[in-house]
This record gives sequence, structure tokens and C-alpha cells, in this order.
Amino acid sequence: MRIGSDAGGTFTDLVDDRGEVVKVLSTPRQPADAVRRGVEALEGHVEALAHGTTVATNALLERRGATVALVTTEGFADVIEIARQHRPSLYDPWVDRPDPLVTRAHRCEVAGRLDHDGHELVPVGVPPALADDVEAVAVCLLHADVDPRHEQAVATALRAAGHDVSASHEVAPEFREYERTVTTVLNAYLRPACSAYLRTLAPLADTVTVMTSAGGLVSVEEAATTPALLLLSGPAGGARAAAAVARANGFATALSFDMGGTSTDVCLILDGHPTPAAQREVAGLPVRLPSLDVHTIGAGGGSIARIDPGGALVVGPASAGADPGPACYGRGGRAPTVTDANLVAGRIPAEAEFPGLGRLDRAAAVDALESLGAGSAEAAAVGVLAVVDASMERALRTVSVARGVDPREGALVAFGGAGPLHACALADALGVSTVLVPARAGVLSAVGILAGPRQHDLVRSWPDLSDLAGIDAALDRLAVEAAASLGGAGADVVVERLVDCRYAGQSHELSVPEVDAFAAEHERRNGYARPGAPVEVVALRATARLPAPLDVADLPEPDRPHGVGPVALVEPDTTVWLPEGWRTEAGEAGALRLVRSGPRGGGGSP
Repeated sequence: MRIGSDAGGTFTDLVDDRGEVVKVLSTPRQPADAVRRGVEALEGHVEALAHGTTVATNALLERRGATVALVTTEGFADVIEIARQHRPSLYDPWVDRPDPLVTRAHRCEVAGRLDHDGHELVPVGVPPALADDVEAVAVCLLHADVDPRHEQAVATALRAAGHDVSASHEVAPEFREYERTVTTVLNAYLRPACSAYLRTLAPLADTVTVMTSAGGLVSVEEAATTPALLLLSGPAGGARAAAAVARANGFATALSFDMGGTSTDVCLILDGHPTPAAQREVAGLPVRLPSLDVHTIGAGGGSIARIDPGGALVVGPASAGADPGPACYGRGGRAPTVTDANLVAGRIPAEAEFPGLGRLDRAAAVDALESLGAGSAEAAAVGVLAVVDASMERALRTVSVARGVDPREGALVAFGGAGPLHACALADALGVSTVLVPARAGVLSAVGILAGPRQHDLVRSWPDLSDLAGIDAALDRLAVEAAASLGGAGADVVVERLVDCRYAGQSHELSVPEVDAFAAEHERRNGYARPGAPVEVVALRATARLPAPLDVADLPEPDRPHGVGPVALVEPDTTVWLPEGWRTEAGEAGALRLVRSGPRGGGGSP
């Protein structure tokens, strides 16, 4: 038996290669406990467990990582705090940057200097003794992305002294000192807790792999060594599965819309695949590692509604989570949430029962919503749903319209426990004519993790920015190295090659398959190109993939209800709200196609 598991903030979802689904409440204090219970419920020998986790993300958001020391080149100890010139919020004079993950007392400098080509100017020195309370060490020396010899010497000395060391040339070998330093520090910050957790999963299966932010599976050991790879672990699996469902139903362009209990994750799908990103920002910190371009907001079924000091209704980002959960779960929660609003508004039928929860407590939901002072629970529910829909619409526009893509040209792929409840309203607002609700929509991230490829990503800085000669040969060597990491360049291993390009004088790059493709991509993303302007290459990338033994479409197709709105279609792992003017059709790969049968109910301008 092969199992995919996704440990979220509210539920831990599991699905096996027979199509069996288990959904259990998460155990935030001991996340592995929920995974273990889910595996036991599926009853069988587990050959392979593919896992997605929020442990790294939660540890960063809640600042529950290790005490880290930073060892860096003389004169660069404060790079992590100086950061970049731009401000987090341009018009807010009171906003603060996130505090660095390393205190000033734990930042150490070491002698030695390389120039930008990797030539030695000053020999490397001996690292200083570190404080007794240091639990992990990040080593980031100037220009180690071009030549790592100084950094290797320092890391070797620190490891010999018994320290847990993350070195930048092993974690994020790319230029830009601030981003490389923060990413390396973040890896050291997460490693003690994440490695302990991930290694507790090893006994659950013959082979355990973990989904990375880039949408590929790596071994438990690699994930434990580089936990900074895991910050979008679960959402990446969902985006991959959504892309597979969109392709099966004839949509090369789509929007992935995953609304769970704590957050909503959205991603643009182009040419049948989720769009990638070379760098993401998480909790206000740059993470310079390969990732799918998933945009996350604090809007989920458990998001708490409140009245702010100005009298406005606000939903999220605080969540009721799994314990106690929304008021309607009957587990002691009293705060009004989005799930309570959906129940009181009739989108979730009062008589519906859900695994592990039974019948929801509508009376408790009414009491919670009445605390908002809107006159009635029903009026409060309407307001809560309108506010959370507006937040999710903005997120969907951020990954589509803001990037030069008209969402009306594709489909909205809605999944997660709460996604199909809001999908038609969002499609109306965006002018999207088709919503796809995949089979097993409530556990689709686990499905995507189960069907995820083994993957290895490599990146190398290209120091001779304007010298384009030799790039093809360097890419070939990088591709061979990436393929070798997955067992060689066999027929099953697919290698994707990319170059990071920019116009001379720019400070941002775009990843394209070849330099000649840069101008067209720049025009699509930015609205203009500069014919004849010199192009620089700053980095080379190679991604090797070994496909999983099964595809999303290989799982058995479940029987699914059909109807014309308004109606709620209740499934074991999710509920689909079909408003007036919408109807369902049978789609490919077991998906429900929701299509309009009447006038549009919302906006629709791009």
C-alpha cells in the first residue's frame, strides 16, 4: 500500500492507492500522532508514505525554532538586520520588519575574503567559540555561492566541535547576501525540531518521502537536513493535483483554490503546470529556494470573525484550529468562524454528518455569530461570508490579473474542506465560467503528495553576467548532476533546465527555458520588452523528476451527487455549495464540473 498524507492546521488527511480516505483531527503538539492514527486506520502494510507537513511553517510563524548562531565574513554580521532598502508597508510609518532570527550577541565574524569571481584576497580564519546556549549554527560567507572553499573550511571546523551546522553553499548557493543569509539561518533555526519530527515518521512505512515547496518528494533525511525546503509542503501537493485535474478536463490555464481550516492557498496554473518561483517570502522573511508560486492568506473554515476597533467586520487571520475548532464542532469553541457562518447560512445542511465530528451543532454556531452584534446570526453569517470571499478574491487576482493572465480564460479548481463552499461565488466575481471540484476534493493535497514525483533541484550562480558563452554546456553539466541524484539519466528521469535572466541594470530576474525566451516572458509579466537591450544571466537551474508509480487520474472515481442550484452536495470530506444559476456535470478524472445555467450572480470584470 502507498499512502499520501497532509498534516494541516486543523485536519490531517490521508489517502491510499486504493482511493481510501481517512481524515483525522490534527495534533499540533505532536503532529506525528495524527499521521500514525491515520495510517493505522487504513489497515495494511505500508510500502511507501509520502508526507506533507506544516511543522516547518508553524515553527517559523510561532517563532518556536532553535537558538541560532550566525558565522559570517568580517563586516557582514549585520546584513541579516540591515536587510533591503524597501519597507514592508510603504505608507505605514509604524510598521516594523520581522525581528532577525539571530540576536546580535549570537552573530560572529571570521577573517577571510574572496572576490566576486572566487579569487582569494584574504585567507580564511578560524571560527570563534560560540555561546553555550547555541543549538544550531548558520555559516554564510561572502561569495560562497561562487567558491565555497572558505565556507567549507569554517563549517568543517564547527562540525568537528560538535555543532549542528547549516552552510549556505549547501542550502542556498545563489547570489544576494541578505537572502542567502536569511535562508541559511532559517534552515538552522528549523532543523532541530523538524528533524526530530520527521525521523519519527520513518517506522510508519518501508520508505518515507516528504513533499517540498517545489512540489517534489525528497527522502526523510534530505528533508530533515534542509527543512527550509518544506515551508509550502502541503499546499504544493494540492497545486500539483489541481493542475493534473485541470489538464484532464482540457484546461491548460486554471486557478488552484485550496481553502482548508486555517488558510487559503491559491496558485496560477499555466500550460498545465503550477507556476514556479525562485524565491518566496514567509512570515516576512525571504526564502531563496525553489518553490511553487503559492500565495497564502489567513482565510479558512476556522478563521475567526471579529469587530475591529473601528467597527468593521474582520475575518482572520486568527483561527480556531483543530482544538477547540469552530463553535459548531461542539468541542468548546465559542468564537464565530467561517464554518459557523456556512452552517447558519444553509450552505452546510444542518443534518449533515462528518467523519470524526458527527452532526454539527447549529445552535452553538448561532450563539457564536450573534456575539458579533449584527442583529441576527443569519445577518452576521452573510457578512462573514462576504468578507472572507472578498479576501480570497483578492488573493486569486494577485496570482492571475496582477501577472498578466485573464482568469476568465481558464477554470477555477476548488478543493480543501471548505473550498467548494465558496467556489461559485468567487467564480462569479472573477467571471470564470467553469469550476472543477476534483474527486476527493477535501483531501486533494494528500492525493497530490501521493502522486508527486521524486525531485531534485540544483541551482548555480553565473558570475559572468553578460558573458553568455558557455551557458549551454554549463546547463548540460548541471542537468547530468541533477539526474544522477535520482539514479541516473534513465528514460524515466525528466530534467528541466532554466536560466534566470534580466535586462542589464535591473534588480529582479525571470526564469526562462533559454535566454531567447526572456523578452517574451518579460513582456507578458511586465507589459513591455526592450528590444536590443543587453540581457544578463545570474543563475542556472536544473530540476530532475522521477514520476510516481500512479497519477491522480489512476485512483478509482467515486460516485458523486449531481444537481442544479441552489443545493448543498455533501461528501465525506467536503461540501459543495451550488447557488442558483449553477448546475453540475460529470467531468474527467472523477471531477465535478460546475457550470452556469443562468445569469452571473456577481462581478466578472478581470
